[in-house]
Amino acid sequence: MSVTHTLVEGQPEETAGLARVLLQRQIMPQGRDTDVIKLYIDPDPAALDADKFEIGHTRAAQEANSITQRMQNAARGISKIHPDQIESRTAFRVEHGDSVSFGTYFNAFPASYWRRHTIVSAVRLTVRLRGDGATVTVYRSMSDGRSQRVDSATLDQGPGEFSFELSLKPFTDGGWYWYDVVAADEDAVVESAEWTAEVPQEKATRGTVTIGITTMNRQDFCAKLLGQLGDADQLDGVLDEVVVMEQGKDKVVDSTFFADAQKALGDRLRIIEQGNIGGSGGFARAQYEGLRAGRSTYVMMLDDDVECETESVLRAVTFGDLCRKPTLVGGHMFSIYRKTQLHSFGERVSPWTFWWGSAPGVFGNWDFADRNLRSTRWLHARVDVDYNGWFMCLIPRAVIADIGLSLPIFIKWDDAEYGLRAKDAGYPTVSLPGAAVWHVPWTDKNDALDWQSYFHVRNRFISALLHSPYPRGGRLVRESFNHQIKHMVSMQYSTVELRHKALEDVLAGPELLHPSLPTTLPEIREMVKGYDDATYLSDPTELPEVKRHRLPRKGKDPSPVISGKAATLQALLQPLRQLRKPRELAQTHPEAEIMAQDAKWHKVARYDSALVTLPDQSSAAFYRRDRDRFVDQMKRTVDIHRTLYTQWDELAERYRAALPQITSPEAWEETFRPWMDADD
Repeated sequence: MSVTHTLVEGQPEETAGLARVLLQRQIMPQGRDTDVIKLYIDPDPAALDADKFEIGHTRAAQEANSITQRMQNAARGISKIHPDQIESRTAFRVEHGDSVSFGTYFNAFPASYWRRHTIVSAVRLTVRLRGDGATVTVYRSMSDGRSQRVDSATLDQGPGEFSFELSLKPFTDGGWYWYDVVAADEDAVVESAEWTAEVPQEKATRGTVTIGITTMNRQDFCAKLLGQLGDADQLDGVLDEVVVMEQGKDKVVDSTFFADAQKALGDRLRIIEQGNIGGSGGFARAQYEGLRAGRSTYVMMLDDDVECETESVLRAVTFGDLCRKPTLVGGHMFSIYRKTQLHSFGERVSPWTFWWGSAPGVFGNWDFADRNLRSTRWLHARVDVDYNGWFMCLIPRAVIADIGLSLPIFIKWDDAEYGLRAKDAGYPTVSLPGAAVWHVPWTDKNDALDWQSYFHVRNRFISALLHSPYPRGGRLVRESFNHQIKHMVSMQYSTVELRHKALEDVLAGPELLHPSLPTTLPEIREMVKGYDDATYLSDPTELPEVKRHRLPRKGKDPSPVISGKAATLQALLQPLRQLRKPRELAQTHPEAEIMAQDAKWHKVARYDSALVTLPDQSSAAFYRRDRDRFVDQMKRTVDIHRTLYTQWDELAERYRAALPQITSPEAWEETFRPWMDADD
């Protein structure tokens, strides 16, 4: 690879017919936030983990290797960054004799994504620094994480600017570019660094964006996010409008943080009040408004309960501008509680089981404070996705005009279905490294058991009816049946009822999706009232005393960890056990107290009652076994899954034929009309 560098005082003239555009710039944490510093600056050495061919390809083997590497890091000692080394939003001071790497999540350049999806074939890295003897070294990685030194330059005296010309050709499967800086004779200040590229003049005009935020009773969170967007100077000229769909009782305009946010955004902020028609209804309204205005190139979906690295908005827009075809550009999710922990890096929908999850090769909950980018092999392979969560996702207005708005399904699966629909129409989705938000992780929610389980099931089936390539949805119907049994033997009877109604509503067809948007949530919440597993006890004095009918065998309670063979045995035995009459004492006193993380079906099912903690640990529920209810639910579960299996093809035709109409702006306009008329 031919790479040259020069110490320059000004940029050379551009090639005729081409323009140089900024792709990405060096950034530092806002507010000198040391909790996230490892996502921007890395003072630690690289220690590449072992290859999968050496340690095995299983997740357990790779996690064991990662633990070993973290222990080695701890033994060496972890270097610290002082907040005063961050001199500005773009400048960082390296102390005399030290070296730091900018091969980090927010400052490395994800070369393979640019090569795969955009018209860019080469980039220029320009680093501006001061400090006698300071050295800049440029590196690149391969898809397996191995790194190579590309070039370097040393500053003799005074402030200077180095420029490196870098090809994107050797990044077919993965790889990043980054640079390290060493301060030699004195402290060195990296004042800025920019990744730029020459593109045709007609592609050099930057697109603009309308950001849509759906909010409900998170007024302070939402107002702070609006303030972040308003204070981001880099978004001037890019951000057309922020449209907030207010669907709650606690209004964002009543937040103590709203006045500052409103002042910062000015006439770029618009609040739309409408009834609670869910995230899909709120985001569909944002898509509708962006489409109707016809001003912005893109509409970005952004959750109300996130903290945003505002540079991410600019990077997503720039990437979208330079893609070869209209492309949905999403960001990644970090945990808002442990801010260096990567929670979502790339999502796929398995076509056989039709369930969402991390793309192959992705490790969830990866913490950059423990293992840096340069040491982690899997982060260097390009990850291709089916969709990006709407906690942050940029959608070209041209795509919305072509394939329509969100499905009218309230919450859950709206983002996944839209990504699959766009993919079917020839519009890919890219989850772009270096663009991200901090969000509450899914692992801290109870949405597989509470009222949200209705939407999980119904919308998963609807999405599969629309997009599954397998006859009768592959394994979906069988898997749904198995999950119903797991919930029944776990005494989660309200969840079984919610899932059953979800399947009944799937069979009712697509015609009821729009009319039911405002009414479904109140109905299902009312439906589960009185169920033990849906009655949450938060006051410790309300919790009944644990009493055992008999002591556990050999003094050992069932383990939440179980082997595959043992799980199969329990799957056969536990449904039969439910036919026995429950012990009388268990109706007034739980036989065990089970923590949320241990509440696996095969453990809970062995008791006639149990006190089970919720995942957020705010309360607990008193589960009690009910033989008659189990028998009734089992009969209905068999019947409805048999119906789904036999009617799948006919049902799929109905949903696929109705899709263009139910996602059209005209159909959504009728749903919005009560609130649009009120505004008028």
